[in-house]
Amino acid sequence: MRHMCKKHTLGKAKDQRDALLRSLATELFVHGEIKTTMARAKALKPFVEALITKSKKGDLHSIRQVARHIYNKETGKYMDMTTGEVFDAPVADKKLTPQTVLRKLFVIIGKKYSDRNGGYTRIFRLPPRRGDASEMALIQLV
Repeated sequence: MRHMCKKHTLGKAKDQRDALLRSLATELFVHGEIKTTMARAKALKPFVEALITKSKKGDLHSIRQVARHIYNKETGKYMDMTTGEVFDAPVADKKLTPQTVLRKLFVIIGKKYSDRNGGYTRIFRLPPRRGDASEMALIQLV
């Protein structure tokens, strides 16, 4: 029997669905909030919350596990790895590394939610999309 096996298929094949969730999660971690359809937001929420829970642990194994599920692209900013401060441009007197999504997730977002036991995202309903009247949503990190 298929009890408790329901997945949000989003009308896509598994490889396409995985790529879609990876890109949505990556952009959510970069920008803090994204506007998408309600179905995609509902499918993204448990995916992202599992990644944030793993990032709270912070060890090498969890870094490798999370790296399989997001695109580790550079955000265009620089960060101090010891303090977690973020800078728009490199500063001469500090040793800064380029900020990537994975570093941001583990250094900033993981530390931010270290005392929270779930519920890292929220979904707001938006007016329907003009072209096809699809139900839209804003998903953001709390």
